[in-house]
Amino acid sequence: MINAGVATEWGVDPADVHAELLRRAYEVNVFGVVTVTRAAIPLLRRSAAARVVNTASPLGSLTLMTDPASPVSQSSLLAYNSSKAALNALTVMYANVLRPDGILVNAANPGLVATDLNGFTAGATTDGLTVRTPERGAEVPVRLALLGPDGPTGRFFGDDEFAVAGTVPW
Repeated sequence: MINAGVATEWGVDPADVHAELLRRAYEVNVFGVVTVTRAAIPLLRRSAAARVVNTASPLGSLTLMTDPASPVSQSSLLAYNSSKAALNALTVMYANVLRPDGILVNAANPGLVATDLNGFTAGATTDGLTVRTPERGAEVPVRLALLGPDGPTGRFFGDDEFAVAGTVPW
């Protein structure tokens, strides 16, 4: 099971982000994940190789948000960033709760992927990041979905400039 997300406030100054924009982002990025995961838990518990992969973002990393040298600290997406930080907490909580059942729960950073949010501009450069094809963006989530029974759980993985040895900081 792989979950994704939305951004609701492109071009809005963080000081002008109102609660409704936060609600829309949280509805998909947080409450949607809780709803789908909760509904899937009975099926996941019956599976021999259950995996939950949440599509996270370095923009939700508290470590990177608080590092003045990181470009993440310059991001102005209040609703998106805070909802992805909440998703990171959900990932850790579900990993802890579902670990005894052998269910692995991890977060994946697919990188900046060509989607309708950026006009499907694979290969272009945005804010110094190269926009990946969907196939390239799927590599980390698919790898996590296929982990063996002794694989890690409760971790945040990626393979772009925000990752160190394949791990993105929480």
